[in-house]
Amino acid sequence: MKKIFLGLLTLILFTGCGSNMGNTPTKQVEDFLGKYQTSDSDVMSDLEDTISSLVTLNDDEQKEYRDFMKEHYEDMQYTIKDEKIDGDKATVETEISVRNYADAYNESEEYYLKNKDKFKEESYPKYRLEKLKEVSKTETYTINFHLTKVAGMWKMDNLSEDDEAKLNGFYGAKDFSGTEVSQDTITNDKMD
Repeated sequence: MKKIFLGLLTLILFTGCGSNMGNTPTKQVEDFLGKYQTSDSDVMSDLEDTISSLVTLNDDEQKEYRDFMKEHYEDMQYTIKDEKIDGDKATVETEISVRNYADAYNESEEYYLKNKDKFKEESYPKYRLEKLKEVSKTETYTINFHLTKVAGMWKMDNLSEDDEAKLNGFYGAKDFSGTEVSQDTITNDKMD
C-alpha cells in the first residue's frame, strides 16, 4: 500500500507541477542560452538567414562563417547570478564567457582601410574571418535578461544591441566611423 501511495504521490507531483516547473525566468534563460550551445535548429535557422542574406559572401565564405559562429556558440559558458521577479516582469542576471572578437575585427578594419588595393584580388571577408579565427581570448560579460509573463508563461524580451553583441563576441567592434557595429555589419563586406 505504501508503494502505491508513493507512486500516486509522485505522479500527482509530476503532472500537477510539471507544466509550471519549466516556467520560471531562470529556466527560460537557461533554455535560451542552451539553444545556442547545442546549435538548436531555431538558432541555426536565424544564423542561416543572416548569412544567406549577405550577397558579399560567396558560398564557401558563408559556410566558413556559419561553422565559425556555430563553434563560438557551442563554446559559450554562462552562470546565472540572480533572478528578480516583480509582478509580471523579471530580470535574470547572467554572466556569459565568450571569445572576444572586437579587437581582431577592429584591427582588420584598420588594415583594410590602409590596404584597399590588396583586396581587389583577395577577399576581405575571408581575410577578416581568418583574423577572427585566431582569437582565443575570452571575456566575461553580464547580461540582464528581461522577461515578461504573458498568459501565465514567462517570455524573453528582445535583447539590446549591446547584449546581442556580447552574446556574439563582438561587443566593442567598430565600423569605419568608430560607431559600434551590429551582427549584420560584421558579416558584410565593406568594399567601396
